[in-house]
Amino acid sequence: MSEQDRNTRHKKAMEKLKSHVDAKVAAADEERGLMLVFTGNGKGKTTAAWGTVTRALGYGYRVGVVQFIKGLWECGERDRLEADDNLEVAIMATGFTWDTQNRESDTQACREVWQEASRMLADPEVYLVVLDEITYMLKFGYLDIDTVRTAIANRPAEQTVIITGRNAHRELVAMADTVTEMQEVKHGFTNGLKARRGIDF
Repeated sequence: MSEQDRNTRHKKAMEKLKSHVDAKVAAADEERGLMLVFTGNGKGKTTAAWGTVTRALGYGYRVGVVQFIKGLWECGERDRLEADDNLEVAIMATGFTWDTQNRESDTQACREVWQEASRMLADPEVYLVVLDEITYMLKFGYLDIDTVRTAIANRPAEQTVIITGRNAHRELVAMADTVTEMQEVKHGFTNGLKARRGIDF
């Protein structure tokens, strides 16, 4: 095949692709807040959420982040962004539940920080709410799905919510507009590599 033929075929393929994309863009005429779920056993769910936080802050929107698991860990994204007046972060101060091994205190800590999440989810001035690792709170029974589902369903119409964590509850997946499943193909930690500051956290 000659170079000219390749170029002609490429141009036709790109014209077809553009027509398809343009039709999809034209059909997407509903505008409202979204519900995103980042789940799966692969790395990057919280990182993806913080990326969206950065994007929203970049446009001057108010953002609330509730960290249910990793709050006591160092968090480079949080450290970098927390000076932004438009960002509010609430942390469940017990850290990893498998470290505390105390269901009663973990449940209490979860419900306390959930009050902050509920407030954010009811505030029309908050453009984006991230419920980081909330999937574990549902799995361990610290929160019930009806409470979480109702708060999300009743949030202001323009507010977007991001849920992160493994094993997202099927009802949250059903509610979501977009669900991304991070799939682990290979992870350095399983081969003895320590989590690296500035890369993994």
